[in-house]
Amino acid sequence: MSSMSVTTGRDVVLAIDQGTGSTKAVAVDAAGAVVARCGVPVGKSHPAPGHVEQDPGEILASVREAVAGALAALPGGGARVAALALSTQRESALVWDTATGEPQGPMLSWQDRRTAGTARSLLDAGHGPLVEKTSGLPVDPMFSALKLGWLLDRVDPDRSRSGAGLLTVGTLDSWLVARLTGERRIEVGNASRTQLLDLDAADWDAGLAALFCVPLAALPPVVASDAPTGPVRDLAGLEGVPIAAVLGDSHAALFGHGVRGPGAVKATFGTGSSVMGLEVLGTGPVEGLVRTIAWQVGGAAPATAFEGNVLATGATLVWLADLLGTTVGELADLGHGARPDHGLSLVPAFAGLGAPWWDEAAEGLLTGLTLGAGRAEVARAGLESVVLQVEDVLAAADGAGARVEAVLVDGGPTGSDALVQLQADVSRRTLRRSAAPELSALGAARLAGTVVGLWDDAAAPLDVHDPRVFDPAPLAAGEDDPFAATRARWRTAVAKARSHPQT
Repeated sequence: MSSMSVTTGRDVVLAIDQGTGSTKAVAVDAAGAVVARCGVPVGKSHPAPGHVEQDPGEILASVREAVAGALAALPGGGARVAALALSTQRESALVWDTATGEPQGPMLSWQDRRTAGTARSLLDAGHGPLVEKTSGLPVDPMFSALKLGWLLDRVDPDRSRSGAGLLTVGTLDSWLVARLTGERRIEVGNASRTQLLDLDAADWDAGLAALFCVPLAALPPVVASDAPTGPVRDLAGLEGVPIAAVLGDSHAALFGHGVRGPGAVKATFGTGSSVMGLEVLGTGPVEGLVRTIAWQVGGAAPATAFEGNVLATGATLVWLADLLGTTVGELADLGHGARPDHGLSLVPAFAGLGAPWWDEAAEGLLTGLTLGAGRAEVARAGLESVVLQVEDVLAAADGAGARVEAVLVDGGPTGSDALVQLQADVSRRTLRRSAAPELSALGAARLAGTVVGLWDDAAAPLDVHDPRVFDPAPLAAGEDDPFAATRARWRTAVAKARSHPQT
């Protein structure tokens, strides 16, 4: 692992977690305690159906504001920021001027689906198997390569500037590092989400770059997760402080849970959801799941992981709360009033379905409507759609080895005891919840603190888990699983959502 000067007892790591809906800055001291925090909301726009964009300038401003707020909240006594850590949304893609760092257009969100037609063309041409074998990822608009090609078509159609390295393309982490330090680089785990990386070589693949019309010269060098940058130069109050660690947000959550080897599986609930676990060495692809690089630390080979990406979980709850005229926090109470045999299934395929189906043509639907269905029944169907989608991925993950009996969970929606218990009951698995609302930030901070000598990772004082364990409700002898009918109804609804012909 890269090493830097040993810190003092009053030093802190400042972790920046840049997500789809907000930017958070969290200061962690040598005892593992969060001693300061600040969050800033970030907007997004939908200029056309299926289009989801974010303003890079607004994101950078939110980083500065969150950092300033966290620094202002630091307790007195001479605390010093020894290092920065960075956790970011992953597949979102942008193009910038290499010399100035100025973005050349919007950032296309990981949720953006405008390249669905191009994805279908590549699949129809037979490129899917090679792309998935090389990159670990299926051809799908979620990943960065198609977005980068679309952006370059608008600002550099002949690829003259990008081919000469005058333009750089990448994920959000690489652009933030460029703006904050002037360095041209991308962290390996984030790079593995672009669909341009050879997963085995952990470097750019010329064939994939050519297929997606992205010049190799436009791609920044790939570096390890714990490769420290030079000092930042564009954050007030932090001049001279390096970024000591960079991780994708889902990867940072896995790291924050303390997972360092195969066996444990985590599920992060956010706008979408990510179910991830480290691969057993030599494990091949698991049907319905993708392969990715979780991180590379300590000079070791990259750690690979299996993952299932659900496109709409928290987003479903936000949409449904707005539709029903309530709040996300009140949905569980509203759904609790539904009849047990409500008979509804909501398939939130707002932009197709992700894992384990990877069907961008799937259409959202609500089935089982009768005159007896009311707000409570619809709310219940929405809550069930979240846990049923996650369970679909967990069931696929069972194929990676032994059945997943226990799951580590994190993310905003897991603050609801009712939702976590529903997941345990539907999945018939034990869940252990993170007690830290900023787990991705803490995961990145944990790695950065190891790099600068604030702690040793094996003994890092960061116990993030709630002591409460959520076990599935026990069944009496001979009692049938009460959610068996719910799961069967869900599978029928998903089949209907996927039955629409592609156009």
